[in-house]
Amino acid sequence: MVTALPLARLRARLAGELDDSSRRRAEYATDASNYRVPPTAVVFPRSADDVAETLAFAAEHGSSVTARGGGTSMAGNAVGPGLVLDYSRHLNRIVSIDAATRLAVVQPGVVLADLQRAAGRSGLRFGPDPSSQDRCTLGGMIGNNACGPRAVAWGRTGENLRELDILDGSGTRRRLAAGLDPVPGLADFVRANLALLRTEFGRFSRQASGYSLEHLLPERGSDLAAAFAGTEGTCGLLLTATVELVPVPAATGFVAFGYPDMAAAAEAAAHLVAARPLALEGLDARLVDVVRRHRGGVPELPAGGGWLFVETAGADQAGADARAAELAAGHDAPARVVTDPAEVSALWRIRADGAGLAGRTPDGAPAWPGWEDAAVPVHRLGTYLREFAELTAAHGVDGLLYGHFGDGCVHVRLDFPLADAPHRFRAFLFDAAALVARHGGSLSGEHGDGRARSELLPAMYSPAALAAFAGFKALFDPADRLNPGVLVAPAAVDADLRPARAGAPVPARGFALLVDAGDLSRAVHRCTGIGRCRADTGFMCPSYQATRDETDSTRGRARVLQEVVTGGSLTPGGWASAELADSLEWCLSCKACAAECPAGVDLATYKSEALYRRYQGRRRPISHYTLGRLPWWLRLASRAPRLVNVAAGRPGLRRFAMARAGLDPGRPVPALAGTSFRRHRSRPADAADVLLWVDTFTDAFAPEIAAAAVELIESVGGRVRVSEPGLCCGLTWITTGQLDGARRRLRSTLDALAGHVRSGGLVVGLEPSCTAVLRAELPELLGDDPRAGAIAAATRTLAEFLTERPLPALPQLAGTAVVVQPHCHQHAVFGFGPDRALLAATGAQVVELTGCCGMAGNFGMERGHLRLSTAIAERALLPALRARPDALFVADGFSCRTQARQLGGRTGRHLAQLLRGPDRDGQLPNGRTPGGTS
Repeated sequence: MVTALPLARLRARLAGELDDSSRRRAEYATDASNYRVPPTAVVFPRSADDVAETLAFAAEHGSSVTARGGGTSMAGNAVGPGLVLDYSRHLNRIVSIDAATRLAVVQPGVVLADLQRAAGRSGLRFGPDPSSQDRCTLGGMIGNNACGPRAVAWGRTGENLRELDILDGSGTRRRLAAGLDPVPGLADFVRANLALLRTEFGRFSRQASGYSLEHLLPERGSDLAAAFAGTEGTCGLLLTATVELVPVPAATGFVAFGYPDMAAAAEAAAHLVAARPLALEGLDARLVDVVRRHRGGVPELPAGGGWLFVETAGADQAGADARAAELAAGHDAPARVVTDPAEVSALWRIRADGAGLAGRTPDGAPAWPGWEDAAVPVHRLGTYLREFAELTAAHGVDGLLYGHFGDGCVHVRLDFPLADAPHRFRAFLFDAAALVARHGGSLSGEHGDGRARSELLPAMYSPAALAAFAGFKALFDPADRLNPGVLVAPAAVDADLRPARAGAPVPARGFALLVDAGDLSRAVHRCTGIGRCRADTGFMCPSYQATRDETDSTRGRARVLQEVVTGGSLTPGGWASAELADSLEWCLSCKACAAECPAGVDLATYKSEALYRRYQGRRRPISHYTLGRLPWWLRLASRAPRLVNVAAGRPGLRRFAMARAGLDPGRPVPALAGTSFRRHRSRPADAADVLLWVDTFTDAFAPEIAAAAVELIESVGGRVRVSEPGLCCGLTWITTGQLDGARRRLRSTLDALAGHVRSGGLVVGLEPSCTAVLRAELPELLGDDPRAGAIAAATRTLAEFLTERPLPALPQLAGTAVVVQPHCHQHAVFGFGPDRALLAATGAQVVELTGCCGMAGNFGMERGHLRLSTAIAERALLPALRARPDALFVADGFSCRTQARQLGGRTGRHLAQLLRGPDRDGQLPNGRTPGGTS
């Protein structure tokens, strides 16, 4: 019987936080691997003392300790049954950067991208750069001895360390650098194993499996810091690291080579590596096809079934490009030298997103890690890949290849039948390990062994080498307290498999989930944990960007949803569980994850489905009846807009009404327009080819936007008809999970729009979120009606419509500063390219914001959300408005304009108003100006 830990005692000893809630344990039960091991509790240390207290408490009570950084480990290196230490929340400080010595001192939770930015100000960088660099931590990189594309030039993490400050498993603080003295008995260990260390270790650059004991050799400098790299948290807990920096190249060039298949590309890599490139990466053409299908915008590449991306360096841009051209001319393969920085960035983005993009096979089946980074000497890589293809065919599995071909390292995720036949997973791994060993390779080329490969080490190492691993660990962690089950005394590779718990499909009730064959379990298990949602860039996960709490990340929410759909013990209430409610509370339903998550996670849809299941046939929160059915209330309020505005302007009455309605009393109420648009455009145009979708928000709050849009559409020859009064896309019903009500409204919309679309007409929307419903949610909610797909295909944003035709005469705004806030749904569903092109055509000086405004429809108005909504706005929107007080503010989203007005005191314009021209901004067709617009 396991005795519960007295966690209250540890909590009292910490300056940081300890969380043993079921929701938190679900979030940390897995990393980016296939494994689910719920911890006893998660500790967020604020200091080295907190780390020491946690380790001492674990020793007192017989618990294990597992260190975790960004949680992006693909081999199960960062999950454990005892106490998990999350370094990323507090221990994330860059202590110092010394440009003269090219050294940086960092805490383990520092994200690599933050170090690169800070060092870049001195013309320096850290050499190794994994594709997860915008969210992986230095501690995690040291734990896995991470590499990345440019390790071919600058080596692995272990080769870029100067000194480490650690606590070993007994709680003793040690400084590891050159020399063996800090660890008693280590010098004797090396002397006893000299022949073994010289023959079985360090045979090629990517021999990452096992411990890197070759660095202990005297001819290697007895480098204890380098030997500690790759120990995966099994030998010590990192406190600080002194890392070496390298100069940033003055300029880089890029050339892509095309080959018939990946094996041919691998054979070419063995020759190209002699040119000493900065990076030499392989990419399967099928992986790029995934991007073409789902995102588009892939730059031109040479013909072939696989490519090599080669990065060159030069003293200036001309020199770097010339070096790339020289490589292209001297190599017998189709090649393209890419000089446009935007195209180069797009191609590297595909490579960086490989782990997520490869999460589905070409036919859409889930693909899993577990054998995702084996490596062989580069001159054996082509032969290995041909034999690997035979092996996968024999086992009936498939996957998309990519990797660091200059180092002989191959990444692939395979469609193992983990839910149906996990035993096939085990059989494949043992056969694959034998294949790699025959080629003198390594089970892991950079991700470490973790729970995925530690049991396979006998295929690669002799019994004497395995005994040396145990002896080395015992010098640091004699009680096996640190990350047990990894490397030494390993857990079985098929134990604790998370996907194996998925079991039978869970049919969706609300959405069709077309890309996941209607299976909600398959949809939420799209999240493999690669953690792109934790990056401090882009639109995805605005709540996480504000709080830096795993709970508020797409990944954290997906983990809790996975517990629910699999009937996990950590969410005993299922869809009605408090854990799920807490997890989804601060999700803004911004849909950015649907566009930015490489694995295709769409948390906004899953949240709506979850709310639908939770409240079906039950009483809902009051805000679902107010904000969730807002179009009803606005139609009533629009009958007496001035009276409503007067009432809303009385602070006491407003606060009372807002509180009763489930809204935040700190929010003002947006003022209704004095006159709705439809009163001025009630008669449809004859033979209209454009139906202008006048949504509830535009009609009730900003009818002048619709007026401007009509003029613009007519200026390019469009004949406009306005959507009928009472039609609704059901947006607010969708965001609150009232999906039956949403379907009823969308069926009326189908009936009203079908004839227009059938005759070849287009539907043009003005409010991005409402337009996105017609494009994206309509087929998901009414997919059984063939008219839904036709209407979705005929739907355009105003910018899309205008850029598909000869542009109208646009106002020339040279010298005018414009701050533009793309709407999250616009970014996710349509992209901002057409809008960007129109703004550029005006000649304005455009500042385009990246990130959510923080309002997000009903989210920012609900009780308890104002503080977070404001924090999100402070990340991009409000600082930009303060920095440019004289700039025009442009935002198509009613939410974005409301947020700017309420928190920043700035009135925003819709793109339609800007393009119609400032001299006519705000005029209805009859020349009247509506009152009280937002």
